[in-house]
Amino acid sequence: MSAESSTDVDKVSLPTLTAMVIGSMIGSGVFLLPRRFGVETGVLGALIAWAIAGAGMLMLAFVFQRLATRKPDLDAGIYAYAKAGFGDYVGFNSAFGFWASACAGNTSYWVLIMATTSALFPGLGSGDTVLAVACSSIGVWLFCFLILRGVKEAAIINRIATIAKIVPILTFIVIAILAFKADVFTENFWGGDGHYSLASLFEQAKGTMLITVFVFLGIEGASVYSRFARRREDVGRATVLGFLSVLSVFMLVTLVSYGVLTQPELATVSQPSMASVLESIVGHWGSIFIRVGVILSVLGAYLAWSLMAAEVLYIPATAADMPKFLARTNSKGAPITALVMAAGLVQLLLVLLLFTSDALDFMLDLTAALSLIPYLLAAGYALKLTVTRETYSDRESLIPDMVVAALATIYTLFLVYAAGWDHLLLSCVLYAPAALLYVKARRERSLQVFQPAEAVLFGVIVLGAAAGIYGLVSGSIQI
Repeated sequence: MSAESSTDVDKVSLPTLTAMVIGSMIGSGVFLLPRRFGVETGVLGALIAWAIAGAGMLMLAFVFQRLATRKPDLDAGIYAYAKAGFGDYVGFNSAFGFWASACAGNTSYWVLIMATTSALFPGLGSGDTVLAVACSSIGVWLFCFLILRGVKEAAIINRIATIAKIVPILTFIVIAILAFKADVFTENFWGGDGHYSLASLFEQAKGTMLITVFVFLGIEGASVYSRFARRREDVGRATVLGFLSVLSVFMLVTLVSYGVLTQPELATVSQPSMASVLESIVGHWGSIFIRVGVILSVLGAYLAWSLMAAEVLYIPATAADMPKFLARTNSKGAPITALVMAAGLVQLLLVLLLFTSDALDFMLDLTAALSLIPYLLAAGYALKLTVTRETYSDRESLIPDMVVAALATIYTLFLVYAAGWDHLLLSCVLYAPAALLYVKARRERSLQVFQPAEAVLFGVIVLGAAAGIYGLVSGSIQI
């Protein structure tokens, strides 16, 4: 078989490409939506929130798609865009932030697994008890050991995980639609405290922004699948079709729940709240059905994101943007130091859970908040390309790409605002000590550590970290 025909065989059709995009975007967050929205808003606020998140995330998806086309040489991950656009130290922080976000997300998976299993073992509580943290810690290092042994090709696990999450979600939507109560839905329409105003609706919608970011994490991966397309025009179509399908699923899960339980009831059910809502309709078997799906889905996602977290450190290390020791691999080809370091941060975050008031929500919000800076920098780089006309010929119109990049940048800036100062300062607490890795990498290459502007940025991050630590000690920042 010729190389050309082999390449053709590897290409996939539009429906398959769309399914790949959908599979990469639906994760564990969808099982948590009913309660997270019930805590913050009613039906109208939810519609506004999904409209904002849908439009913003679609613009981000287009940004990554355009960057993959305009800058195909920047294939080292999301941090490469920040580095190319804004310098080495900014690029380093983007890589570290994305890595820390992946580790926080992996921590949330263990919290969710323990909270889900607590129906059988009450001692696990909401995933933040001493027993839950101990069991989670064993799981973290067991997975690390398995990956170091060479568990890199996880096709079978991923297929099982995909079925495990799609079937319960679709079953939940169908049953919830059949059990839909118009009067309950109407009662939940305005939400909040009964003050019907635009300001109230805005605050309600703003409160849901971090969970909408969490459920869409991995959206940058949609552009990766462009190399599998048989036709170039299929890439854009698959991105739009896949994204709209996922958005529809998220909206349906949220909205049908408002037709089953009142907002106060949704706000107080246990997580995974999809299981609680289904249990209220069909009985205990509904909760078990969803919980089994959650565990299988989350374990598959944890394996994938553990590999992702290690790669986020390993790839920059191979390009000398991280210290050399992070590029070490074992006899199986696994990035041993990067994997152990990722597992180590997950372990530290698990211990931190013992001091939080709502472990799952805190870790979900921290995951989303840490991902915002890398996303903002990627959108900013796309906007910069249109301003400088780099990669654009004189005859090309800049307006479509400029509008997309500008909207994506505005959206990510809004997300930073919606996340609040507390999450930004907590992020600085992680970014500040990470500079030690940057200093080591620069010295290994005999380069000046900071340019003047980078030194100022480092100073701002240190001040933010100091403010974050003071806020934790004084109690003004609650975790």
